[in-house]
Amino acid sequence: MPPIAYEGIRNWDEFDPASHSFAWDEDEEACLRSLVGEWVPPVLSGMAGWWEGERWCERQVDAIIRERYGTWAWGWGWCYRYGGPIGNWVSGPSSVTTPDETAERVVSALLEWREWLERTAQRFAELAPPPDAPPEVRSWHLERACVRLVTHALDSGAEGGWHGQASIVLGWFLTSTGMDRADAARAVESAIGGRFESWVTPERTLIESVGEELAAGLTGHAPYQDHRERVALEDLHDRC
Repeated sequence: MPPIAYEGIRNWDEFDPASHSFAWDEDEEACLRSLVGEWVPPVLSGMAGWWEGERWCERQVDAIIRERYGTWAWGWGWCYRYGGPIGNWVSGPSSVTTPDETAERVVSALLEWREWLERTAQRFAELAPPPDAPPEVRSWHLERACVRLVTHALDSGAEGGWHGQASIVLGWFLTSTGMDRADAARAVESAIGGRFESWVTPERTLIESVGEELAAGLTGHAPYQDHRERVALEDLHDRC
C-alpha cells in the first residue's frame, strides 16, 4: 500500500475509533501473527547488510496492517523515540528478530496504538466546549483543552519530535469540534510556532501560554483562569 499522505495524518476522520471498528479476538490475533511471521527473513541482514532485510520486513508488515485494518492503523509503529506513543515497536532494525518475537511486538504495538487512539478520543469528548458556548466560555474550554492535550502528548512517553504529536493531536481535537482542517492547522501552528523542542519537557507556564494564545486567537477572548464557576470541571480534567 502507498504511504499515507501528510494531509491524511492530519485528518481525524481517518483515525477516530468511533468511525472505525476493530474486531479483535484470539482467531484474529493468531491470523495476524501468522501473516507477520511469514515475512520475517530466515537470515537477518544485521549491521553488515545495513538491516536491509529487517527494513523490508517492516514495510511488508506495515502494508499488511493497513490493508487489513484500514488507515487508522497507520501509527502502529510510531515509536516514542520519534515522537509517537508506541513503546512496543521501535524500527525494523531494532524490532525484527525471530518470527515469533517479531509477531509478538507487532500485535502489542497495534493494540497499544488502538488503545491510545481510544484514550485520545475520550479526552476529546471530555474537553470539548459545549456546542452553544459563547466565545468567552469557549475560550476557557479551548485553553484548558490545549494544556491537557499537550500534556497528553508528553505523557505518551514521546521523546524526539514529541511536539509533532502534540500538534497533530491539537489539530485533531479542533476538527473534532467542527473546525475546518486547514483553519485548525493554522491555529495550532500560530500558537505553537516553534516554541517546543525535541527532548525537552516545557515548563508549565509555557504550555499554558500556548493554550492562552490558541484560545484567544480562535475566539477573540482571553480565557478566564480557574474561574470559580468551573472549578469542578477544572478538577475533573486535572484528574483525567
